[in-house]
Amino acid sequence: MDALFGKTIEMLSTILDFRSERHKVISSNIANIDTPNYRPKDIVFKEELKALIGNGTGITMAKSREKHLSERSISGDKADFEVIDSGERVNLDSEMAKLAENHLMHNLTIELLARKFRGLNTVLREAK
Repeated sequence: MDALFGKTIEMLSTILDFRSERHKVISSNIANIDTPNYRPKDIVFKEELKALIGNGTGITMAKSREKHLSERSISGDKADFEVIDSGERVNLDSEMAKLAENHLMHNLTIELLARKFRGLNTVLREAK
């Protein structure tokens, strides 16, 4: 399958899984805003978390923007996501901002996936 699609489809699929799971976690934070002693949660990739905790130096790849992907390849296993406590109390404004950002990143990933399939469709039409 890699010969036809490359690693792009798998990576975008994994990102969609991550965005979907993060949406559930953020929505849960918002739903529990009035729950006593509830601590907000967030979801991260386990490998990045291990790298940050394990050697204490953080991810070594230089980034020009904080939203760039790391140099590690993204695998398709949902077990690579880990839910962590992210703060003291639920702040509605920050959770809504996270939800909006996650929604935009999800839509971007969908658009990239659609463009990949449109490109493959064009190649297949031209091959006739």
